[in-house]
Amino acid sequence: MATDIRKPTVTPTRHPVEDENHWGRVTTPRTLLSRALSVPLALGFTVFLPLFVAVQSGAGAHDAAFWLQLLLTMYAGARLSAMVLTSRRKLLQGSFWLFVYMAMGVAPLAQAVLGQVPTPVVGPRSDLTAAIGLVLLGCALFDVGVLLARHRPAGRAGGSQRESRPVMAHRRRLQLLTALSFACSAAFVMKLGGPAVFFSSRQEIIAGIEEAGVSNGDGQAGQALLRGFGTVPALLALLLYTRWLITSKFARRKVSIIVTWAALAALNLVVNNPISNPRYWFLTVMFALLFTVFPVSAAMYRVALSMAVVVALLVFPFADRFRYDEKNYKPVETTSFLEPMALKDYDQIGMFANTITYSESGPGHFYGRQLAGSLFFAVPRSVWPGKPRDTGVMVGQWMGTVNTNLSSPIWAELWIDFGPLGMGAGLMGMGYAAARVDRRYAKRATRRAPPGSLISVVVPLVAGYSFILLRGPLLQASGRVAIAAMCLALVATYRQDKSTTLR
Repeated sequence: MATDIRKPTVTPTRHPVEDENHWGRVTTPRTLLSRALSVPLALGFTVFLPLFVAVQSGAGAHDAAFWLQLLLTMYAGARLSAMVLTSRRKLLQGSFWLFVYMAMGVAPLAQAVLGQVPTPVVGPRSDLTAAIGLVLLGCALFDVGVLLARHRPAGRAGGSQRESRPVMAHRRRLQLLTALSFACSAAFVMKLGGPAVFFSSRQEIIAGIEEAGVSNGDGQAGQALLRGFGTVPALLALLLYTRWLITSKFARRKVSIIVTWAALAALNLVVNNPISNPRYWFLTVMFALLFTVFPVSAAMYRVALSMAVVVALLVFPFADRFRYDEKNYKPVETTSFLEPMALKDYDQIGMFANTITYSESGPGHFYGRQLAGSLFFAVPRSVWPGKPRDTGVMVGQWMGTVNTNLSSPIWAELWIDFGPLGMGAGLMGMGYAAARVDRRYAKRATRRAPPGSLISVVVPLVAGYSFILLRGPLLQASGRVAIAAMCLALVATYRQDKSTTLR
C-alpha cells in the first residue's frame, strides 16, 4: 500500500531584487523611507497648493468655471500623488498626470484667480465652463481605461512565445543608426550655418531654417523633416548607447563604445541643447536620459515627478530666455508667482474653449480630417492643396491673433474631429494603452534585462514626448514621431544570438 508523503509547504524569502522584477515592485527600507517623505508633498499636490492658489486675491470671478477648475486641479493632484506613491514605476501615466496637473490644473486655476489669460478666450463663459468639464470628463475616462487594463483577460497561449522574445536592438543596425545620426545632424548644422547658431537663440534657428529654403509659404513639412532628422536619430543613438554602458560590463571595457558614446553626447549637446530647442523638446530629452540612466530606481522616479512640479512652477515660465535674441527678449517683471502662469504658455484650457467656440460658430466637427493631416504630415501642400492646418493655427487665424503658434491639447484635437463621444473614447483608449505599456515596462526594465532591450529606451522617450503630444497641435508633433518610428524599426530585431545582440 503506497504511502502519500507530501512535502511541507515552504514560503521562500524574497530578495529585494526579486520583488523589483515582479512588476517593478521594490520593498527595500530606502524605498519605504522615500515613500514616507513623499506623503507631505503628495498632500500638497492634492489640497494645499490648489487651495493656496484659490485663496489669492485677484479679479477673477468665483463662478461655475472657477469651482470646476478647482475640482479638476484637486483631482489631478490626487492622481499625480498616486503616481508618486506607487510601488510601480508608471512613466506614461505619471507624465500624463504631471501635464494635466500643471498645464490643465494649477496654471489655469491661477489664471481664473487673477482674471488673466495668456491667450484671449473669445467665446462666452459657458464655453470655458464646458471645456473645463470636458477635460475633467476625459481625465475620469482615462482612469476608466486604466481600470479596464487591469482586468484584461489572460493572453492566449500563442502570446507566451512572443512574451519570451522581447524586441531587441540589433548591434550592427545600431552602428548604422549612429552613422546616420552623425550624417543627418551634420547636414542640419551645416544647413543652418555652423554650430555657433545653435548656441544663440531659437529665433536665429528659425531664421536659419527660413534662409535654407525648407520653410516656404504655409508648408511646414520641410522644416519638420529637417529638424526631426537633425535631432531624433542622434538622441535615440545616445539613449541606446547609454543603456548599453549602464547595463553591460563588456561595453564599459570597450574603448570604441565609450568613444562613440562621448561623440554622441557632444553631438546632442549641439543639436539638442536647451538654447536652440523648445522647452518641451528639451524636457523630452531630459526625461528620456534620466530614466535610461536610472531604469530601476523607484526613488528617482518619485523625485522626478515631484521636482517636475517645482520646475514647472518656478522655472518653466521663465525658461524662454533663449527664445529671442538680445534685442527682442523682454524679461517678465512680476512680484507674484501666479502671474507668469497667466502670461506665458499655459493656454491649453483657454484654447480648448476657443476650439469649442470655433466649432460651434459654423464649421462643426471634422470627423477625422485633422487627424488625417497629422498622419500624413509629410505630404506637401503642393500635392495636397486642401491639407488641414494645425488645429491651433486654424483656430488662431479664426480668432485674428498675430501669433498663431498656439497649443491645441489632445482633448481639443479629439473633440474637434469626433465630438464629445470620440474625445471620451480616445482618452479611455489612451488610459488603457498607457497602463498596459507601463505594466510591461515595469516587468522588463530590471537590472537583469539585457542591454539591448528596446522597451527600456522607448518608454522613457515616449513619456517625455507625451508632454508635446498632450499639448499639441498634433500636426507639429507628428514629424519627430514618424522619424523616431523609422529609426526604431531600423534597429529592432527579435533575434537574440551573439552576432546581433548587445552584450
